[in-house]
Amino acid sequence: MEKLTEVPFGSPGTIFFDSGGGSAYAGLALAAVIRLRGLRATGVVAGECSSAALIPFAACRRRIVTPQATLLFHPVRWQSDDDMQLEEAAEWARHFQILERSMDDLLSQLFEIPVSQISNWTRPGRFLTGAEFAAAGLAQMVDLFSGDLRQQLAKLGSL
Repeated sequence: MEKLTEVPFGSPGTIFFDSGGGSAYAGLALAAVIRLRGLRATGVVAGECSSAALIPFAACRRRIVTPQATLLFHPVRWQSDDDMQLEEAAEWARHFQILERSMDDLLSQLFEIPVSQISNWTRPGRFLTGAEFAAAGLAQMVDLFSGDLRQQLAKLGSL
C-alpha cells in the first residue's frame, strides 16, 4: 500500500499479482488507492490472483494473465477468532450480507461484466485459468513458456 501512495498522481506502472487473497477490506483499500491516486496500473497475474486479490486486480486499467494463471472467485468468507456475543454475531451476519453483495457489484463494475456472471463464478466458487479469463475478454494473455516472448510483449505494449 505504501508504495502505491508514494508514486506521483496518475503515474503508469505495473503491479504483479501472486496472491491467494486475504481480507476483503485490504483488497478494497488497495483498489481504492489505485483509483484515488489515478494510477494507470497494469495488473499482471504472475501466478495466482484469488479472493480479495481480485479487487485490486480488477481496479487496474489493463490486465494481463498467463495461460497457467489461476483466479479463484468465491463467496466472502466469515472468519473470526473472537469470542462474541449473540448480538454482535447477528450484526456481523447483517453486515456480511451487505459486504458480499457489494463485492459482487464492485467486481461486476470493475470488470465491466454482468453481476450474474460474477455470481455464477462466485457461488459455490470457481477456479478460472488465465486462458479462460482472457477468453472472457477480461485480460490480455501472454504465454511465457512458448512462442516468441518478445513478439508477444511487443503486441501487448510496454509493461
